[in-house]
Amino acid sequence: MEPIIITDSCCDLPIEYVKERNLPIVSLTFSFKGEELKDDLGQSLSHSSFYDAVREGETPTTSQINSQTYIDFFEEYVKEGKPIIYMCFSSALSGSYNSALLAKETLLEKYPEAILTIVDTRCASLGQGLLIHHALNLRDEGADHDTIVSWIHDNQLKLAHWFTVDDLGHLKRGGRLSGTAAFIGSILNIKPVLHVDDEGRLIPVAKVKGRKKSLRALVEKMQETAVDPAKQTIFISHGDSLDDAYYLADMIRKEFGTKDILINHVGPVIGSHAGPGVIALFFMASHR
Repeated sequence: MEPIIITDSCCDLPIEYVKERNLPIVSLTFSFKGEELKDDLGQSLSHSSFYDAVREGETPTTSQINSQTYIDFFEEYVKEGKPIIYMCFSSALSGSYNSALLAKETLLEKYPEAILTIVDTRCASLGQGLLIHHALNLRDEGADHDTIVSWIHDNQLKLAHWFTVDDLGHLKRGGRLSGTAAFIGSILNIKPVLHVDDEGRLIPVAKVKGRKKSLRALVEKMQETAVDPAKQTIFISHGDSLDDAYYLADMIRKEFGTKDILINHVGPVIGSHAGPGVIALFFMASHR
């Protein structure tokens, strides 16, 4: 039986893509202007409205998915006897993975024959989305549950995540940068280059001066480790900074001859911590 691949809203995939590929999404939630909202990939709150509010001083907060939400979501498919692969947002960035494991344990007590695999992707944003993209391609080619899960485990640490941010204040608020470093960096126009490591954590790697140089640094990281980049599908996500995303995509096309590039917004859950202007590049590499 064809497996059901499920993920959560931190994948930051376009809603049109999600519908076309028949990809069920579990929504994380965030508090925004005094309301608790579901991250539904920009359907009920536009990405531009979200980032405009953050620029004006709004400070959204985020919540993990609880185990009961997972139980209710998965049980629909478990009842039908369908094998499930849930590809979860990095456990190093959210407690949702542990909630999913608790849900699995509860469901297996009621449905002991269920096939329910919980994958900690150790990915974020369209890095998670790109891993899902490859898994969906395997599904559509007729691969079974075990083949897809094996491929994910063999390749998830070859999916490179490279980020830069425009405003250091958001990293400071998230505890990833000291107040002094953020203040000095902002004055000097310093832009950090970060990546998601093998444990799924967001790690600062370098600092460059100026926005254009920080975008160029992402391309240089791709030069170092990308495997056959001309033939790859590349994903780029952005925090309401489409012109910079296009600028990065153009550099990649010129540098590598890559044709297949998907660009989409960073959603409100990750955007609450990264802020407007975040740019992220995702590709398959020899290693992260």
